[in-house]
Amino acid sequence: MAMRFTPFVLLAALSFGTLQAGLEEPRPGALAALVKAYPDFLDHIDGNYLVWKDDTRMRMDDGKGPKTLDAMLIDPDIKDMFMMTYPLGEKGLAPDLNFDPGRVRYMPLFTKIYGDCQKSDLVADAADVIWLSSKYGKTVKFSKLNGAAAALQQVSNELDRLPDQFLEYLIPLQGTYNCRSIAGTNRPSAHGLGIAIDIAGAHAHYWLWSKPDASGRVLYKNEIPWEIVDVFEKYGFIWGGKWYHYDTMHFEYRPEIIMNAR
Repeated sequence: MAMRFTPFVLLAALSFGTLQAGLEEPRPGALAALVKAYPDFLDHIDGNYLVWKDDTRMRMDDGKGPKTLDAMLIDPDIKDMFMMTYPLGEKGLAPDLNFDPGRVRYMPLFTKIYGDCQKSDLVADAADVIWLSSKYGKTVKFSKLNGAAAALQQVSNELDRLPDQFLEYLIPLQGTYNCRSIAGTNRPSAHGLGIAIDIAGAHAHYWLWSKPDASGRVLYKNEIPWEIVDVFEKYGFIWGGKWYHYDTMHFEYRPEIIMNAR
C-alpha cells in the first residue's frame, strides 16, 4: 500500500483575509448536536441554555462576540466551539490564518463530563486501551466516559491492521492522560481530561517549533499520512494537524466537532 501523505510538508499557511479566517455562525443544528454527542450527560437545548440531565443549565452564547481567536481560547462560551467548521477527510491543508477548528474548548462543559484533574484523580474513570495489540501491545489510560476509551480502542484495532510501513508514525506513543496545562499557557490541556493522545514524535511538527515567514505567518509542516488521520476521524477524533496553530501528533476525542464537520 502506497501511503497517501498529506500534501503539505513544508508550505506556508498563507491567508490575506480577515484576522480570523473561517469564522462563521454555527451551522444549523450544531449546538443541538452536543446532546447527541454526549447523551449520557446532556438532555436538551432550551433557548440559549444547554440543559444537563441533572438540570444544570449552561449559557451557550455569552453575548461577548464577535471574538478574536485569542479571546475565544482564553474566555470562550459554548457557541465559540462551533464558530469554525472542522474539514473532515482529506482536505483542509494547509490551514488558513488562525483557522483552528476544535481548538477552542469551553472547559466547564468538559470538566463536568470528564472531571477536573486538578481537583481529583481521574484514573478511576479511565480504562486501559491496548495500543496496536499485535505490533506494540502496550496499554495506555484513556477516559472511559462518553465512550472515549472504546472509541480509541477501535482506532487502535484498525490502525493495527495497516501495513508495517505505518508503524514509525504510531509508536512509540508520546502519551495520553496527563494532568497538565497547554505549553506556554495556563489553560488546561485535553490530556488532563483523558481524551487526547499524541502519537510517535519522530515525525511530529508543532507550530511553536516553526520559524515564521517574512510576513509573520506560521509555516505549516506535516508528515502524518492520511490513512492514519482517516481512522481517527472515523471514530470521533479531531486532528491537530488541521489547525493553523498545528500539532500534528495530537488527536482528541471530540465527537461534537466531528458531527458538525464538512
